[in-house]
Amino acid sequence: MGEPTVNRRTSLTAAPSPAADEGTEVADSPPPKGASAVRAGDASATVRGWMHRRRLPHKPRVWFEILLIAVGYWIYSMIRNAVPEQRVQALRNARWVWHAEHHLGIAVEQSVNHAVNSVTWVIVPMNYYYATLHFVITVGVLVWLFVAHPGRYAAARLVLAATTVVALLGYYLYPLAPPRLLSGGFIDTVAVHHTWGSVSSGDLKSVSNQYAAMPSMHIGWSLWCGLTIFALAKAPWARVLGLCYPVFTLLVIVSTANHFWLDAIGGILCLAFGYAVSYAWYGTMPYRLPRLAAGARRPPAEPLRA
Repeated sequence: MGEPTVNRRTSLTAAPSPAADEGTEVADSPPPKGASAVRAGDASATVRGWMHRRRLPHKPRVWFEILLIAVGYWIYSMIRNAVPEQRVQALRNARWVWHAEHHLGIAVEQSVNHAVNSVTWVIVPMNYYYATLHFVITVGVLVWLFVAHPGRYAAARLVLAATTVVALLGYYLYPLAPPRLLSGGFIDTVAVHHTWGSVSSGDLKSVSNQYAAMPSMHIGWSLWCGLTIFALAKAPWARVLGLCYPVFTLLVIVSTANHFWLDAIGGILCLAFGYAVSYAWYGTMPYRLPRLAAGARRPPAEPLRA
């Protein structure tokens, strides 16, 4: 009578537990094939999240922006002036541009240069305009954006930076002498009127690359300033002045014989590239972004308590 009982207990003890076997199989089996895909997806999501956060308007920091502008302009000037001064090639390219403009029927720079040079009280201010406002107004617009439109500042600054970077490639790949260095009729208005109107003339020409005329960043930067003011300024007179600024700059660079018309076209193309880069990163034009950055938004007013 007892033997069957013992045998039954033995069989019960020896029988493997389905739960235990299942646990053993789970412990000994390799991780499922989808685990690596899940981890890769998490990493990809993390990268996408970081990029999304970087694209959101952030409150700019004063010290960083001052440092960035100073270092950026120093690097720009250093690279621009470090480009080998290929005088023969630059003069050859200038003659080609001049002949091309004759073929297109737009070669009027020499006539404008002579006409404006004959009016001293006009050309002298133009010389100083060319030397100073190019930088002063650009920095002024950046400061205005920083203070009044912090949410749009980074995107607009990216436009300017990308424009300048691609312009450096133009200086390197296509050295071009300005019209005033061509023999045959152009007048160097700075030399004639003994004014400080260009770092590429007079005593300062030894520290600046004189053959970096294509593209014209006077046009690229002034058009960026004009479009920014026109898009964001509230006062009608300010918007009109914004549009007039690049137009008058074009007249100045031609009157002083520092650029051809086609140099201005090169500056416009560089600016278009800058806007394309900013649009690709932020998904919209700088001026369509919110005026206030995320860190600059005012907190909601607390409800009144009884």
